[in-house]
Parts: sequence; C-alpha cells; structure tokens
Amino acid sequence: MNYIISHDVGTQSSKAVLVGTDGKVYDSFEQKYELDLPRPGWVEQNPDDYWDAICVTTQHIVSKLADKKSVLAMVFSTQAMGIIPVDKNGKILYPNISWVDARAEKQSVKIMKRFLGKPVFKKITGVELSGKDVIPKLLWLKEQLPEVYKNTYRFLDVNGFLKYKCTGKMVAEWSGACSYGFDLNKKDWERTFFKIAGIEVDKLPDLVRSTDLVGSLTEQAAKELGLSASTKIFGGCDDTQSAAMGSGQTGDHEAHIYLGSSAWIGVSTQKNYKFKNGIASLQSADPKSSFLVGITESAGVNIEWALEKLYKEDRSQGKNIYHIMEEEVAQTPAGADHLLFTPWFQGERAPVTTTTTRSTLFNLSLEHNRGHIMTALLEGIGYNLKWTLNNIKRDYGISIDQLTVIGGGSQNAAWIQSLSNILNIKIHTTKNPKLAGAIGSAMIALVGLGLEKDFSKIKEMNPVVRTFSPETDHLEVYQEMYKNYKDLYYSLKNTYHSINFKRFNRISK
Repeated sequence: MNYIISHDVGTQSSKAVLVGTDGKVYDSFEQKYELDLPRPGWVEQNPDDYWDAICVTTQHIVSKLADKKSVLAMVFSTQAMGIIPVDKNGKILYPNISWVDARAEKQSVKIMKRFLGKPVFKKITGVELSGKDVIPKLLWLKEQLPEVYKNTYRFLDVNGFLKYKCTGKMVAEWSGACSYGFDLNKKDWERTFFKIAGIEVDKLPDLVRSTDLVGSLTEQAAKELGLSASTKIFGGCDDTQSAAMGSGQTGDHEAHIYLGSSAWIGVSTQKNYKFKNGIASLQSADPKSSFLVGITESAGVNIEWALEKLYKEDRSQGKNIYHIMEEEVAQTPAGADHLLFTPWFQGERAPVTTTTTRSTLFNLSLEHNRGHIMTALLEGIGYNLKWTLNNIKRDYGISIDQLTVIGGGSQNAAWIQSLSNILNIKIHTTKNPKLAGAIGSAMIALVGLGLEKDFSKIKEMNPVVRTFSPETDHLEVYQEMYKNYKDLYYSLKNTYHSINFKRFNRISK
C-alpha cells in the first residue's frame, strides 16, 4: 500500500492524516498550538509552531510504516489569509498576522479613498475592505514597520511557508492567493489593485495550482519529518476549499456547512461571481471550478470559551463537560426562552463585514441558566448562518434545498437538528466529518500524482451517513428570534464601532 500525508493546519491545531492511495483513512494525529493576542484586535502566531506541529504529527503517523518511501506525497490544507514576511534566506521577519487579526482598519479606509471612497470601491469589487483583509495589513506593515517591509523578500501565507520549509521554494497556490488579491479570470495577482494600494507585487510569490508539483522534500526537511526525500509536495489549498472538496459537495451549486473553530456556508460553482455582502468568490481546490463562501469567524472557539467559563468546576472534577452541556441544551426550549447570544467574538465577515462588532448576550433574566446561555450561543451561530444562506439565495439567485455538514461540530446531533430547524432545510452528516479537509487535500495529491484523472471520487471517500430534516414545531419561534437577531445587530452597530474603533487602532511602534 502507498500513502499520502494530508495536513489540515488550522487556527488552533494541526492534524496529520494518513490516506491510502485507495482513498481510505488509515491514521491521524493532532498537535495544538497557541494564539498570541498582543493587543486588542490583534492576533498573531509563531510560524515555527506550525512547522513543529507538522514534524511531530508526521513522525507519529509514519512511525509504524515499514517503508517511508511508501509515502508518495504530502499536501497542506491551511488557514487562509496568513501574512508571514520572510527574507531571501527564508528568515521569519515578523510573526504570522492571522486571518482574524483586525489591526488595519485605518489602512482599509485609506485604500478605499484611493478608489474614490467606500461607495465606489464597493461598487467595483462588490464588498468594502476591512481591517482584517490582507492588503490593508500589508500596508500596515509598510507604514508601521518599514524595516520589516523593506527587508521582506516574499510575503508567504501559511501554506506557502510550509511548502517552503519542505522544498526550499517560495510559491503561492491559487486558492490562497484569493485571500490576498487574485483575478479569477486571468488566474493572476490583481496587479492593478496592489499597485494602487501601494504594495509591490514583486514581494509576492509565483503562483501554482493546487495539483501542481512544487518539488520533493529537501534532505533537511526529510530528516525532520522522518520521511524519504523522494516524497513529493503539491500546491495544496486553503482550508475552506479543502473542506468543500472533502464534503463531497463539488457539483455546480452543491453546498455544505463547516462547523469548527469558525463556521461557514460554501457553494461550489462553475461561474466566477463578484463579492457581495461578505460572500467571497474564490478559486476552488479544483483548478477548473470556483467557490462561494460566507464565513462566520467564531463558532467552535466561542463554544470552547463558554465551556471554560461556565463549566470550569465540572471540568476540574473530571466530569465530561461536553456531555453535561449537551444534556442541559437538550432540556432547554427552542429559542432559549428568548435569550440571544451573538457569535461575533472576533468581529465578522459574513453576513456583515465588521471589525468592531463583538458578541452580545441579550435579554438575560433571572429565569435563565447556563443551559439557556449555551443554547443561545449555538442558536446564534445558526441565525448567522441563516442570514448568510439567505444572502446567497438573494444575491446570486442560487437555490439550495439541502446541505452537508462537516467539522467537529457536526458530531453534536442536537445542534445539527437545531440548525436544520433554524435554516428550515435538510442537513446530511458524513462518515469522517473532522477529517473532511484532510480528505479533500489528499484528493488533490491523488490527482496531482495522476492516480485519479479528476475529483469525482471524493463522494466515495467521505460518504453521507445520516440525514436531519427540519421539525415544523419550532419554525415560528426560530423565525421570530432570527428577526430579533438581525435587529439587534443594526441597533448596536454604531455603539460597537464607537466603543471599539479607537482602542483597536491605537498604534505604538
């Protein structure tokens, strides 16, 4: 048997998955790492932590293999929008500025002014820039850390950094380039946009497709990973695209939900659309297709926060807090007795784009307990996804009558039933929901190696195992709470901006 190692490199951890060339999953191992929050609105990570996790997880899953040469290839599916400045020798000049970092609001406004202001910019691109977008953060580096910017040979995303560590080559893959500025029609950097923004395009890497061979492992990388230097490294893709692939929903207008640290609704398409209302139009993992996605920036990470704060004593006593939480949520009525908990812990991208909005627990009273709070948090994520789904239907004319859900959150049956009720749509779960991203990127390597001629086999690699249908009993309360949810955002939008804009944009060199 020959294998592919697929790495799913997320915001909080990296998972290595050993996939056979027969498409079956044989082993997996996960390593966690930390986020650094140096200032309000800032989120950074040490890129070396990614590489350390890659080495540890790789060594673990290949330790039982008799022949390391049986690993034919390695491919990465990574968190998007990373900014890792490196010099010509690959030296890291600044920590990775994470995709959830919101430091560049002033620069986003400045760039839009160069396009004659926000309304004109939004009309051209379909979306306004925010302080979380890559190009404003590149301008932030240029203005606030000019020596770092000057000495940068290439800006690499997380995937590009890991490919460099493996092969010594600095490249960017098409789907990852989308989070910087990528022309879907020309399959090239948005050169005019970068020029107007004041960012030198020659600091960006050459572009490759997901299925392109970047190179083989260097001797040093092979030694650190415990692999043969013959192991091939392919372009890979961002995590949203690999998850879309792993969900099996790759046909035109087929859709899925991902529930992990973040959450999103993604739709595969054969057409290149414009950005609208926080919905991004991106390159698919399949070089011949495109992908619409609306990302809820905080989902599972919010749940972990709430469990840590509300169930700390239970955890200290060795109790299974996930089981306790699920039982309490099951005993709480739909709508959480009119308690709302919005999921905007780190701002939002879709259905609204904002860096200053934060989470709100609304309408709390003495009748509520922690079960209500957890239920409201889970439902709040559902309302956010419903808003995004409605925007996709309205703005793109795409009718979606079923969804496949992947990610760790899909293993909570009560939550999936609640989502089906809130969205009023049929939802399917898969055999390997937590490994969907890794399975999707493994498919890329199978095609890259020529072992598969296209991506059609992916549905067999992660089949549907269960279906949830909406329960009409809760339709009225969820419709009411969804309306209240949207009203709450618009009522507090200006207050969020007033309380957070200045403190998120205090700069000290």
